[in-house]
Amino acid sequence: MTITATEAKANLSKYITLSSEENVYITKNGHIVAMLTKPVIDKTQILNSLIGIIPADTDVSDIKGERLADV
Repeated sequence: MTITATEAKANLSKYITLSSEENVYITKNGHIVAMLTKPVIDKTQILNSLIGIIPADTDVSDIKGERLADV
């Protein structure tokens, strides 16, 4: 769901409640400037959102932070 900053200010509690079900994107001057989301995000969802950002040859230990010094 996408809403304007003005709408977010006027009905913040409504959108905080809705953010437990879906991400709420807040726009200002037509550009997304913030996102309300639930605090616990499924790790699979995070990894799926990073497809294309993380190199294909990255292994699980990189993601767990065990080899951050090598990155």
